Amino acid sequence: MFVARFGEKALTAISLVYPLQTLVTSISVGFGVGISAAVAFFLGMGEHKKADQSASEGLFLSIVHGVLMSVLLTAILPSFLRLFTTDEEIYQMGITYGTWVLSFSLVISVYIAYEKIYQSLGNMIVPTLCLAAGCLTNIVLDPILIFGIGPIPRMEVKGAAIATVIGQIVPLVMYLVWHRKKGLGVSIHIKDMKPDPAICAVGIPSSLTLGMPSLLITLLNKIAGAFSSVYVLVLGVYFKLQTFLYLPASGIVQGMRPILSFNYGAGEKKRMKQILSVCTGLIFGILMVGTALFLLLPEPIMGMFSKDGVTIREGAAALRIISLGFVVSGISVVASGALEALGEGIPSFIISLLRYLVLIVPVASIGSRIFGITGVWGAFPVAEVLTAAV
Repeated sequence: MFVARFGEKALTAISLVYPLQTLVTSISVGFGVGISAAVAFFLGMGEHKKADQSASEGLFLSIVHGVLMSVLLTAILPSFLRLFTTDEEIYQMGITYGTWVLSFSLVISVYIAYEKIYQSLGNMIVPTLCLAAGCLTNIVLDPILIFGIGPIPRMEVKGAAIATVIGQIVPLVMYLVWHRKKGLGVSIHIKDMKPDPAICAVGIPSSLTLGMPSLLITLLNKIAGAFSSVYVLVLGVYFKLQTFLYLPASGIVQGMRPILSFNYGAGEKKRMKQILSVCTGLIFGILMVGTALFLLLPEPIMGMFSKDGVTIREGAAALRIISLGFVVSGISVVASGALEALGEGIPSFIISLLRYLVLIVPVASIGSRIFGITGVWGAFPVAEVLTAAV
């Protein structure tokens, strides 16, 4: 919303970088899911030493892939942006924003590893406090660094990037201090820091699963951008808006995973079914609220990001159509999370592959040739219904 005040080019630049940002988070969370499932499973079995080893091995993997992402994604950023824009102003803003946020991928991967370790222990208070502090820091710094307040110079898109980076450093520092002062509940040992096949068996499919939206956004940007750059902006706004629905749903799944893993290790199948039932109901409730908002108030929602009448009209039409698949998508969200909790990374990956690639991209491509841009938006609910059926 702050960046949109500089016009649609600034918002488009950030939207083009967004798939790479999403990829960093996806890989970090994916391996974090592997850590959480392994630690919770061994705790459920009463194997505390193996739980310690899993936490140590998971933290090591997070450091390794954090360094790799920082280097590789920063290196490919210029070529990536050139795939989607020839506008030099958009390109330069994208380089500025992307270089900052991608260079600190290591910070994201490590703090997410800590988050998942705490979650595997059933401790949701520490992750909530740390993440809230980071988000609030980001929100407060955004207007200060973007527009320049008092002695702080006006930095525009660069300011948004720096605010984001600082907002990620804050929770990491808090986790490290908390770990040193209060402990984790499991022990981290340098001698145990090595790759763990069990974590990779869940972490790699989960990372690929969570990384698919990045590929999806990239492909849809190409399809929709062929009609107009307005639709690239609309896609960027939508994928930011949908996080208000799917991140709470994902939060419930993240809370569900370690409890399912623990009860699976303890052989409590009746308890597992109760957990699934409650979580499914909560997620359906969230997605129903989202559907109502997108159907009833799409124009005011789009108006927060643009003052252009065409963008608001086209964006509102897109939100109405896409929202038709929200509720049914809850089936896939719960199923994927439950399978990962049981160590079944491959079936979970297949569900997400259908949702984010195998079904939606061909439907969007074919639909765009028959129905124009409406065919692209219609691919979302069609893919959700077909995946839920599978």
